[in-house]
Amino acid sequence: MTLSDLQQKLKDRIRSAASEVFGVEIDQLNADTPPKPELGDLAFPVSFELAKLVKQKTGEKQNPRAIAELLRVRIEDVDEVARVEIAGAGYINVFFDRAKLLSAVARPEPTPPLAEDRPKKMVEHTSINPNKAAHIGHVRNAVLGDTFVRILQAAGDRVEVQNYIDNTGVQVADVVVGFMELEKKDLHQIRELDASLTKEYTFDYYCWDLYTKVGLFYRDGNPSGDINPIKAKLRTDVLHSIEAGDNSVAELADYVATRNVACILDTMERLGIRYDLLARESDILHLHFWERAFTLMKETGVIRYETEGRHAGCWVMPFESHTGTDEHESDKIIVRSNGTVTYTGKDIAYQLWKLGKLGLDFHYNVFRTYPDGQLLWVTTTDADAEAKAGGGNPSGRPHFGGGVTVYNVIDSRQSYPQDIVARGVAAVVPEIGDDASVHFSYEMVALSHATARELGYAPPLDSEDAKRPFVEVSGRKGLGVKADDLLDTLITSAGREVGTRNPELDVHERERIARMIAIAAVRYFMIKFSRGKVIAFDLEEALSFEGESGPYIQYAVVRANKIFQNLHQRDGIDESAIVKALCDTPPDELDGANGHELWSLVLEASRLDEVVDQVIRTLEFSVLAKYAFSLAQSFSAFYNLQPPSRSSILNEPNESTRRWRAAGVIYVRNQLRTALDLMGVAVPPRM
Repeated sequence: MTLSDLQQKLKDRIRSAASEVFGVEIDQLNADTPPKPELGDLAFPVSFELAKLVKQKTGEKQNPRAIAELLRVRIEDVDEVARVEIAGAGYINVFFDRAKLLSAVARPEPTPPLAEDRPKKMVEHTSINPNKAAHIGHVRNAVLGDTFVRILQAAGDRVEVQNYIDNTGVQVADVVVGFMELEKKDLHQIRELDASLTKEYTFDYYCWDLYTKVGLFYRDGNPSGDINPIKAKLRTDVLHSIEAGDNSVAELADYVATRNVACILDTMERLGIRYDLLARESDILHLHFWERAFTLMKETGVIRYETEGRHAGCWVMPFESHTGTDEHESDKIIVRSNGTVTYTGKDIAYQLWKLGKLGLDFHYNVFRTYPDGQLLWVTTTDADAEAKAGGGNPSGRPHFGGGVTVYNVIDSRQSYPQDIVARGVAAVVPEIGDDASVHFSYEMVALSHATARELGYAPPLDSEDAKRPFVEVSGRKGLGVKADDLLDTLITSAGREVGTRNPELDVHERERIARMIAIAAVRYFMIKFSRGKVIAFDLEEALSFEGESGPYIQYAVVRANKIFQNLHQRDGIDESAIVKALCDTPPDELDGANGHELWSLVLEASRLDEVVDQVIRTLEFSVLAKYAFSLAQSFSAFYNLQPPSRSSILNEPNESTRRWRAAGVIYVRNQLRTALDLMGVAVPPRM
């Protein structure tokens, strides 16, 4: 029994009583937290609403306080309730049995088994163009997506995590142009180059620099100049070769994209981010997903062929404009007049497959095996790939696709194209409903000026960029922070702090702890702001051990763990023994001023389930981040109470008092640890 379970149990009792005694149904039943613990743990103002409903039904005026008295009888016999009082004109104030509840919640509940029969939800995130290294903006996408996956899984949902690989797009074509035209390298020479690169300068880093050079090449060396049409044709020719497949250019492009994907996966693994499936755009093309989707869209009348006007010769989705202007008209074009398919068209085909409504499927192969044995699959056109990968027995492969809801984590600039995709899919298969396709949008990441200076990206002091509140980055111009560089900088800084605090640690343990702190710094920073807000990443703020940061929350858990380590070393008592002994422990410590402070902390920790539900409903993760920070602050305030005799565990002479305080801290620590786990943050042994 959790506190959330108890609250739901009480609500069910009230609803049942309202139906049986008064013959009315309560749709919205609110519960308030009284301003002082002396007034109760939960307050229901439902009597006033019931009085109105009964009068509407019978025409007779009802006394809310009399209604409250009738409801009290129904809820005061709940085991976990100590007593129920009626206050004022009819408020129902519930006082929990603190000892019984704390004894229950201090015992960690086993993780419930995954309900395999639950409808599958699909989350597509990261989806970096495989032409260069991941940068700080990609990290926000991946962290948001991975955090959402963790939250859904904690709620018991079946989740499939996909990473879309646009291996036939313009960005990959540009790097291929760079290798072929600027460096005059063929596939064999690129392989040799790749093998010669170092751990500090990997293939994705090399492609990052080459991509910047290609951008200048197209513009004849002038960063702000127009693209030379003759050189632009090189890109077009490469694109056509890649899309056609089965030629030397396509083979070279496949190597470039695949190697960049491997490097990007290494980067994401450092952040604790993984996937179930890599879906490649080339396979969508070559397995004729688009042709099938095109047929479905024509058959259902979702698209029409334009014979006149500026879109003559195009297949268009005739939806009204998003803004009332022509700004987004191109996003409604599905097939251009030259016969090429737009990104919107390909996305509709892919989305139909994800929802199990296309009638076609990929073939699959194993792309990599993670260190713990988890398999990462990739789509392929090779029908024999699964048998080869699985030793002739592919039966263990998961069934991919066929989700009931698809969440696409893509930045807010893609809002209108995503809306067109969702509406197009819903028009083709109306039975899926309007909510099957969800655009999980977010804003860009920039740098604070201090961080830009530290990382070597500061704009000239006399430039317009220097006057802006943050420093924008551009992957095409080579102006951006690579994700690995950011992590390395954070690890170095965290390592210095850990070494100062713990000089006895050896270098390997110091670096291990520093990595955990750096990951906490990055991941927490990426979700602590509303996803609709442009954020300026700041190294000092992210790594702060005292401000609103991931390391601050880690530190709170480390402090709690230290209490129990010391208690075990001194008295030989572990946490399970403390909890087990509660049933024979007088609950005196839970009453009075000291008890109210401890119990208030326990009640705040109990809100985690409510916060997670809110996150799932709103897709706003800053709520979780700020809740975890607030709980860590409350724990620190309790831990530092003056005089210390009011909160001390180790120095408390009374055994009963010591046990209840320890039980409360166990629960709060477990809730903080769960919140960190949802955010993809581990707890180091020390800081």
